[in-house]
Amino acid sequence: MDEETIKNKLTPEQYKVLRQKGTERPFTGKYVHKTEDGNYVCMVCGQALFSSDAQFDSGTGWPSFDKPIEGSVEYHQESDGRTEIICANCGSHLGHVFDDGPTKTGKRYCINSVCLDLKNSTK
Repeated sequence: MDEETIKNKLTPEQYKVLRQKGTERPFTGKYVHKTEDGNYVCMVCGQALFSSDAQFDSGTGWPSFDKPIEGSVEYHQESDGRTEIICANCGSHLGHVFDDGPTKTGKRYCINSVCLDLKNSTK
């Protein structure tokens, strides 16, 4: 998918976050609190990124997960020491990972809601 197609597919806020590495304001995203089961997929390419089973309420204002779906994300070290998370399929910015998670993984994947679409599972 070329960049112009991606830009036309997304809202201006989604484009700013996903393609220009922006951040949505805390506590404004629709997935801050888990409400349904399913898989969260990338808004650009539809790649499954996180299971709702991995989601927890971190109190930070962004959806938080303790682990991604295996192979779905890549990591980039930023100059400020943070670790950026990008979609392994399309390279879109998703958020950051921190080593302060409350679960046994010890990780907190802090992801922008505008990067995600929840696809409900059929259990």
